[in-house]
Amino acid sequence: MSQIARLMRTHLWLHQMLETTALVCLSLLIIRVTVQDFYIRGHSMEPTLHDQESILVSRASYLFHQPARGDIIVFHYPLHPQDDYIKRVIAIPGDTISILQQTVIINGNKLNEKYIDKNDLSNPFPSFRSRKIGANQYFVMGDNRGSSSDSRLWGTVPRADIIGKAIIVYWPLEADNLGLLTHTQ
Repeated sequence: MSQIARLMRTHLWLHQMLETTALVCLSLLIIRVTVQDFYIRGHSMEPTLHDQESILVSRASYLFHQPARGDIIVFHYPLHPQDDYIKRVIAIPGDTISILQQTVIINGNKLNEKYIDKNDLSNPFPSFRSRKIGANQYFVMGDNRGSSSDSRLWGTVPRADIIGKAIIVYWPLEADNLGLLTHTQ
């Protein structure tokens, strides 16, 4: 094989390696920018999510639309922005929310909450009537209402503090809810 042919093969191989490396780096960057992992600490989202589970959060979910009622979101805790919380969106901008004992009412209609454990409502909700949710604000609650610090106690979450939408439980492998998360209004 001639010297020129070997140089051309080496050049072609280097070019392909650089191209592959660049594509892998670009793919990893896109994944890191659009998806984030989150570790569940505590019981506030049970029975939907459990303590010590790991989930993936789509940071790109809300690039083209706003969070919807029923979405499970990860956000910067308004009172300590260095901490991240996970809760369910209960009311969106423009909604009027009332909580009477253990009933959530949105815009005059009782919220059908299939995701909460109705047998574990021992800790009554703080009640209030007709709180209007402001622009770019979200009222969030944990699914385990008796063990959740949420908007009932510290107010709404600004849109700018929302990191993304919880989409997949991926750890531990024996988790009973492993896989895609369903979001229910």
